[in-house]
Amino acid sequence: MKLVLFDIDGTLLISRGIGRHAKRQAMLECFGRTGDLDNHVFGGKTDWRIVAELLAPYGVTSDEVGRAMPAYETVMARHMRALRGRYQAEAIPHALELVGALREREDALLGLVTGNTSKTAAIKLEMAGYDRGWFPLGAFGNESAERDDLTRLALRRAGEQAGRPINGSDVVVIGDTPDDVKAARAIDAIAVAVCTGYVAREQLAGSEPDFLLADLSAFFELVPL
Repeated sequence: MKLVLFDIDGTLLISRGIGRHAKRQAMLECFGRTGDLDNHVFGGKTDWRIVAELLAPYGVTSDEVGRAMPAYETVMARHMRALRGRYQAEAIPHALELVGALREREDALLGLVTGNTSKTAAIKLEMAGYDRGWFPLGAFGNESAERDDLTRLALRRAGEQAGRPINGSDVVVIGDTPDDVKAARAIDAIAVAVCTGYVAREQLAGSEPDFLLADLSAFFELVPL
């Protein structure tokens, strides 16, 4: 059994700014400020870390942000649902086809490791034509500030679902940032970096993934599964 863990933004879909807009409204409602949200780089970070970095100049600690995450996740999802009509998310070319092909395999289990919160991840997936149920397990950006923790959490949940431990060598982590590669290394998984997000190919190559793909069209040809 192979466990295939997907990042969302830049890997499965492009959401065209709805996340930043919903985050702004949720931060204002929950914390009363947004910090330098317009210039902040989101790629590879969890929502917990993003909010903590934005609020650090105001003396808000990461632990305080973590305690607020349950309420924040609900508020952000409410704002994102209200904004859906103003944005059009799109599946990354070849990503829907790859997910569909993997779902037909009896030896593959699909999951998510994303910086999005669990509720906003589901909204983005639906907007881009995915079904949240296609990914029966996952770990999300409201559960830790550290992305490495999310791959560890997803691996543990997969073992619980399978009824036996799963080795890192049987896990493929697919993402579009060096942080996705680093998170794969945290569980000794196969790291697949794909150049469909906002990170330059040279920067992705510098993170030394096991496989560096222009897009997901050649996944089965290049990645052993």
